[in-house]
Amino acid sequence: MYHPTDVHIGRRLRERRVALGLSQGELAAKLDISFQQVQKYESGANRISGSRLWDFCLALDTPVEWFFDGLGEGRRADDTPLDRQTLELARALNAIDDENVREQFFRLIHAFTKGQ
Repeated sequence: MYHPTDVHIGRRLRERRVALGLSQGELAAKLDISFQQVQKYESGANRISGSRLWDFCLALDTPVEWFFDGLGEGRRADDTPLDRQTLELARALNAIDDENVREQFFRLIHAFTKGQ
């Protein structure tokens, strides 16, 4: 079993990568590592050292504390991570410049989920 902290950081890495629209291969190329290594980091199978985490922060333009957000808030390693479609939807919504249009899309999505 992987350590819950490593799984959490790996999930946050994946969330940020997908939010930026990067593939595992593209992120790996930025860091001169294999995409398989990125997969292992994202799953929590391999721990991310402090220096490698710093490299990820620079490559993803993300503060280091972002990877630890929510860690001590009762989230367990077996919690369901956000799927790719959810992350891509969030990225697409955030890319809409017009706040009113963005709000209308949010309301539309919310209306579809009311009965569920």
